[in-house]
Amino acid sequence: MSNNKVDKKYISPTIYWMCRPILKFIFYVIFWPRVKGKENIPKEGGAILAGNHVFVLDPFCVGSGTKRCVHFLGKYEIFKYKFTNFLFTQAGVIPVHRQRKDHAALEAAEDYLKAGALVALFPESTIIKPEGIRILPFKMGAIKMAHDTGCPIVPFTVNGKYIPIFGKITITFHEPYYLESDDLEAEREKLVQIVCAGLNPPLLPEQRQYTK
Repeated sequence: MSNNKVDKKYISPTIYWMCRPILKFIFYVIFWPRVKGKENIPKEGGAILAGNHVFVLDPFCVGSGTKRCVHFLGKYEIFKYKFTNFLFTQAGVIPVHRQRKDHAALEAAEDYLKAGALVALFPESTIIKPEGIRILPFKMGAIKMAHDTGCPIVPFTVNGKYIPIFGKITITFHEPYYLESDDLEAEREKLVQIVCAGLNPPLLPEQRQYTK
C-alpha cells in the first residue's frame, strides 16, 4: 500500500467483525481482564495505540478496549502459511519484519492512519525478556508514525499474568497526546516513561535495566 490508498474492505474487515465477538467472549470468560481508560481511545479518526508486551494474548487485551477495528502490526512469520496469510491479511493485520527497518510496514500503517483507522503495535517487538528485565527499549515505529501523520498516540500499559480466572490481567489506556517536537528520541523517551509509570509497581528510568 502507498499513496494513502487502503482498500476499504481492510479498514473494516469482515473477518475481524465475524471473529471479534466470539474471541472476545472466550477471552473474557477465561481471563476476566480489567480494562481501564477506555474513554482515552478516540471514537473516530486515526490514532496509534502503543505499549508494553507481556504475552502473545496482549492483542486481545488491546482490542477489548474499543468497539472500533484495531489494525495490529504482526510479525512477518505469522504470514508464512497460506491459511494464516489469508486470515491475518483479511483481518487487516499489517506484516512487519522485526529484524530490520521495514519501510513497507511503516508506510502501510501510516496509510491506515491517514484513512482514519486505529493502528496498534508493541514497540518492544517481543515478549522475550532477559531475567529481571521488565521492559525492553522501544523501537521508533510508533513515534515515526505519529510524526509523519500528525495522529495522536494512546499509550497503554499491561500488568499481571494470563492465568485462567485468577490471573488478574489489567490493561490501562493512558491519555492520548500529540508529539510536541521533531526530537524523535525525546518523544520516544516520553512514551516509554508514560508506559513505565503505569507498571505495577512503576518503573523509574534508572531502574529499567535491572529492576524485577
